[in-house]
Amino acid sequence: MKVLLINPPYFNSKYKFIGLVAPPLGIAYIAAVLEENDIDVEIIDAAALEMSWEALETQIQKSNPGLVAVTALTPTISNSLKTAQLAKKNCPEATIVMGGYHPSFNHQEMLENDYVDIVVIGEGEYTFPELVRTLEKGGDISKVKGIAYQDVITPPRPLIKDLDQLPFPARHLLPMDHYKILNMKLNTATIISSRGCPMQCSFCASAALHGNRLRMRSAKNVVDEMEHLIKDHDAGMIAFMDDTFTLKPNRVAEICDEIIKRELNIYWGCTARADTLSDELLRKLSESGCITLFLGVESADQQQLDKLNKQLTIEKIRQAFKLARKNDIRTIASVVLGMPGDTRESIERTIKFAKELNPSYAVFSLATPYPGTRFYQEAVQKNLIKVKDWSKFTLLSPVLDTVDCSLDELKKLQKTAFRQFYLRPIYLLKQAWMDGPILFKTIVTMIKEV
Repeated sequence: MKVLLINPPYFNSKYKFIGLVAPPLGIAYIAAVLEENDIDVEIIDAAALEMSWEALETQIQKSNPGLVAVTALTPTISNSLKTAQLAKKNCPEATIVMGGYHPSFNHQEMLENDYVDIVVIGEGEYTFPELVRTLEKGGDISKVKGIAYQDVITPPRPLIKDLDQLPFPARHLLPMDHYKILNMKLNTATIISSRGCPMQCSFCASAALHGNRLRMRSAKNVVDEMEHLIKDHDAGMIAFMDDTFTLKPNRVAEICDEIIKRELNIYWGCTARADTLSDELLRKLSESGCITLFLGVESADQQQLDKLNKQLTIEKIRQAFKLARKNDIRTIASVVLGMPGDTRESIERTIKFAKELNPSYAVFSLATPYPGTRFYQEAVQKNLIKVKDWSKFTLLSPVLDTVDCSLDELKKLQKTAFRQFYLRPIYLLKQAWMDGPILFKTIVTMIKEV
């Protein structure tokens, strides 16, 4: 049975502002495990290729698979469902499967569509080959853990304990020349070095999907993958897409030491928590090639940080940005506007705080409660969600009213935030010296998209 994995077309991402087009590692991992099991598999990354619906339909027809699996996030769910519908139309005998964050938390909603046959819940690497072999043999799929179909939900599949046992993602099936970060003219790749998160921030669905225990790959295994990316894919830039790469500073230092030991000539970046960054660690990060940190700032209001369960102080955030500048590492500040309890005054204070931190770049998201999060559960209970269209859950469109801001006012404040941050003369001069054309492409995209 041939398997076709599809990342659907997606045209509206907040990460456009920082020039990020990332490969769908989730389905690339699944493809790698399928290949290990001698199952024929193909990937279509329609988002990276900016494919039209007509082009995608042609590719599905050409592939002629026996099973089509479509991945989905909350804002892409309408496109994912349209992709599934196209697959069923053109391959009526194929089994259509949905997976990813949104289907995992909303499997019943997915199965209401007659063109969706099965939903894979949670981590899919070991579920897919078992499902494919069961379908091929005409077996009982109710024995396959971690799926839902019709009115059946099978027992959950245990989380993968040893991530080192997974093969590297099947990047040879991806259009690697279409991925980038910060609009850099470098072959860009991504890595996930851990899964799960113990921090329990209210807005994050990772712990619900991957567990609240941090499962980490070994430093050797991680750097082996980096070396593979450099040698086999000519990677010049690698981005770690972990929820929080720096959560265990000793392990980060071990990875840095391994990079330095192997003399890998690579630029890289990662996600980070402000309270995990010391001067010593940042020096090691810089020495090993780290040039960018993506840091969650969220709010200038300590009460709001506490409500989010960030377990972080304003002073720690200030210190982290100061230390990153000292060590010549770019920073991308992730800021959230319009959380419940926010007022126009508190939002304006947060915008001002973002400028004071003086990051290299800033992303101003609008508060968005995603299924699977405590934030979503609370928003539903309190009837805070004013927009029911999942395609608006992009972090760029307002979906919640605040104390004194309507949806329209929140959108205006977001536009103001981007303009006030990026159009400062001092900022433009300083950042143009560092990034030149990268900066101006970011600003042009911001003005156009926001």
